[in-house]
Amino acid sequence: MRSQLPCVRYGINFFSQARNCGLLLLALLLSGLAEAQQRKVVFIIADGIPADVLEQAPTPNIRKIIAAGTYLRAHVGGTKGTYTETPTISAPGYNNLLTGTWGYKHNVWDNAIKAPNYHYPSIFRVLKEVQPTKKIALFSTWTDNRTKLVGEGLPAAGNLTFDYKFDGYELDTVAFPHDKQSRYTHAIDDRVIEEAARCLRANGPDLSWIYLEHTDDIGHRHGDSEQLRTAVGYLDVQIGKVEEALAYRSASFKEDWLLILTTDHGRDAATGKNHGGQSERERTTWLVLSAKNTNTYAQRVQPGVVDIFPTVARFMRLPVPVPVARELDGVPLLGPVSLAEPKVQPAGDSLRISWVALGQKTEQVKVWLATTNNFKQGQPDTYTLLATVPLAQQSLLVNRRRYPASFYKIVLEGEHNTVNQWLMP
Repeated sequence: MRSQLPCVRYGINFFSQARNCGLLLLALLLSGLAEAQQRKVVFIIADGIPADVLEQAPTPNIRKIIAAGTYLRAHVGGTKGTYTETPTISAPGYNNLLTGTWGYKHNVWDNAIKAPNYHYPSIFRVLKEVQPTKKIALFSTWTDNRTKLVGEGLPAAGNLTFDYKFDGYELDTVAFPHDKQSRYTHAIDDRVIEEAARCLRANGPDLSWIYLEHTDDIGHRHGDSEQLRTAVGYLDVQIGKVEEALAYRSASFKEDWLLILTTDHGRDAATGKNHGGQSERERTTWLVLSAKNTNTYAQRVQPGVVDIFPTVARFMRLPVPVPVARELDGVPLLGPVSLAEPKVQPAGDSLRISWVALGQKTEQVKVWLATTNNFKQGQPDTYTLLATVPLAQQSLLVNRRRYPASFYKIVLEGEHNTVNQWLMP
C-alpha cells in the first residue's frame, strides 16, 4: 500500500509542513510537557585525536566525566568499501555529526566545503525549525563551521541564525600572531573555551558546539609524540572549565545537561601525522558522554559519529520530522532502540532485507520502500509500505519484479527508531 501518513510527503519546505502534521504536533505537545526539565546539550569536537592517544594520556577532567558517564570507542569514515565510505578528514567529520549522515548524502568531501547539500539539515536547523524558542551557540576557531557547514544566513540552509557565536579567531593575527609551532592555536582554543564557559554559565543555550583545533595542528607537526600528549593535556584543562560551567548551571537552574566529547578522525599508524584514508587507526575515534545509561545498541556495536545527531535529539526530546528521520544514518545511544544494522541484498528476483533486532519480541517493524532519491533535491520521496512484520523476524524477502527499479531506498521503522539502507546499481 502507499503511505498515507501526512508527514511522509515533504518537499523542500518539510519543516513548515511538519507543523501541520498531527503526529508531529502530538510529539511537540509531549515535548512541551517535559519542558520543565530543561534538557540541554553541549558537544565538543577536539580535532584529530586517535583513541589510543586519548586512552593513554593523563586527563583527570575527562576521566572524571567518564567515571560518572560513558566512554566508547567509535568510528568515522562510513562503512569501508561501500557507498557510505567518507574521507577521514575534518570538515566531512564535522558534517557527519551535524547532519547524522555520511558524505554520500551531505556532500562534504574535504575541507574546501564546496557544495554542501543542505537538504540534509543540521541538528541546529532541526532544533530551530521545530522548537524556534530554543537557543543555539557555536564556539570555534574557524568561521567555516558556522558559515559553510551549518550555513548560517543561507536560504538553502533555512536562514538559520545562531543566538550566540564566537569564532573567526584564526583571522586575528594581531591578537593571535601565527607561529611555526602552532602555539597560537592553543591560545585560540583557550579563548574559545573562555567564551564558551562564560556564555554557558551566563546564558545556558540549549544546544552548543565547541570546536578545538590545537591537537590536530600538533599531530600534523609532530605525529605520535610528547608534544601531542601535552596538547591533549591542554585539552583536558579546557574540558574542566566547560564542566565547571555546566555544573554551575545544573546546580543553579532546573537544567539537565548532556556533555558529549568526540573527535573527527584518527591518524595514520606509521607516524601519526596524517589522516584521510580508511586505515583502522584513521577510522577509530572515541566518544565520551556525561550520561551513563547507554543502550543495547551502544553496547553491541562500535558507534559512529553519525549516532550523535539522533542521540542529541533523543536526549532533548526533539521530535525529528519523519522525512529527516528516514535519512539519518545513525542510531541513538541513549534510550530504547528497536533495531540496527540494516542490510539490503539482491537475491535473484528478490530483495533480501535484514536487520538486527534490539527491542522487545512483541514489537513490530514497518518495512518501507522508495525507488527514488528526490530528497537529495529537496523533494519528497513516495514510500510504499511493503509489510509490517515481527521485529524478531529480522528479515524479509521481497519480490523485486513487483517494484522494478535500479535504485532502492529501504527504511525500517521500529517502535523506537528508524534505520535505512540503499541498494544502488
